[in-house]
Amino acid sequence: MLDLDGSILDSTPARAPAAPEPARRPRTGVVRDMPRERLFGAGPAALSDTELVAIFLGTGLPGYDVFDVARSLLERFGSLRAMLDATPADFDGMRGIGPAKTAVLLAVVEMARRALAEQAREQPLIDSTSAVHDYVRLLIGSRPYEVFVCLYLDARHRLIDTEETSRGSLTRLAVYPREIVRRALDTNAASLIVAHNHPSGAVKPSASDRQLTQVLREALALIDVRLVDHLVVGCHDVFSFAHAGWL
Repeated sequence: MLDLDGSILDSTPARAPAAPEPARRPRTGVVRDMPRERLFGAGPAALSDTELVAIFLGTGLPGYDVFDVARSLLERFGSLRAMLDATPADFDGMRGIGPAKTAVLLAVVEMARRALAEQAREQPLIDSTSAVHDYVRLLIGSRPYEVFVCLYLDARHRLIDTEETSRGSLTRLAVYPREIVRRALDTNAASLIVAHNHPSGAVKPSASDRQLTQVLREALALIDVRLVDHLVVGCHDVFSFAHAGWL
């Protein structure tokens, strides 16, 4: 044993002092270090947004672990939803996010969109309002510019196709009913649900929204196609013209 100045205090032959152990990063608890185990034990709903993102990312960097990367992603985009709506260019230059991790994050939201579209094709949308609202919110709810989409339905109100017909700016959007009528004929649609987003997040329809709905309903009626609903979409809410009695 050594005293403070290194002199020998017993008769044991002198040995070289052991190399100091490498400093260990302090653990912050099982919740941070074992999200997979928590997912299997308590279910995915028990995990925080940071933990869910960390599972997708898998690994971080030396001195900048996967939780740091996940947290920086959420801080940069402001919300989980905004992060999933990002483009590949939005991830450029982010520490710990290379092409492989960018691909994973972009694939996640596309899988969700396709799963909701499959659900819409398998059952009448008239009987599944929540599925329609979830689908359009995921599709356009967080876009930073206005988008107008059409959901073309068959005679049993199942989804034939979804098409983005117009893309505008933050506050302006040009919609052409004639083109929507033409596409309804091309797809042999029996009815339509149309939707557009408000980047501000407020879903109260404007006067021009109501006017467009009336024009579009009358144009579709000329070819015996029914306008089932017009949805105004925000990040968290959806306004339905049909539920409001405006159709």
